[in-house]
Amino acid sequence: MSLTRLTALFLILVTGLSACASTPPSDQTNACTIFDENRSWYRATSKAERKWDVPIEVQLAFIRKESSFDRKARPERGKFLWVLPGKRPSSALGYAQALDGTWEEYRKKTGNRTASRKNFADATDFIGWYVDSSARRAGISRDDAYSQYLAYHEGAGGYMRGSWKRKPEVRRRASVVATMASKYEAQLKRCEGRFRRDIPLVPFI
Repeated sequence: MSLTRLTALFLILVTGLSACASTPPSDQTNACTIFDENRSWYRATSKAERKWDVPIEVQLAFIRKESSFDRKARPERGKFLWVLPGKRPSSALGYAQALDGTWEEYRKKTGNRTASRKNFADATDFIGWYVDSSARRAGISRDDAYSQYLAYHEGAGGYMRGSWKRKPEVRRRASVVATMASKYEAQLKRCEGRFRRDIPLVPFI
């Protein structure tokens, strides 16, 4: 095996391991701090942006709102008899809070059979895939964080039917996502250059 191929495999392994082990950033409102503390996360979001044409700031805003960058995040359990822990309201798990069925669909359609919801790179690829799907099905611009989040929450079909119009809390969450995406975008204009230099010029395998 060539040295270049060995180097590529090593870099991919290190990126994958660090993506799994990363803890939530100290300042979740600052994209520059997020990537300073987790350089592999920039490589993951940049790869998803190139693959799916979904802006980095949209990916970050989704993850911030869905899981606060906690790879083990799950919906809180309800209460049984006001005291005992009950069932969780959904099967959402990981950075992107993807549901069991939606995650399985993603794995089948992309061929990424070993993808884990607790892996940051897999989560960003999932978000890219989902946003791209919503853009194709519902005609939503990939950089429209507000409308894309509505479709992410309600599904492309629900978005087109306008189910979100009867859900003020969903609209509020989408507004928060849109505001955060704009903030991340402005921050990245000031610091993204230094992260781009860290991306190795190695072909994807």
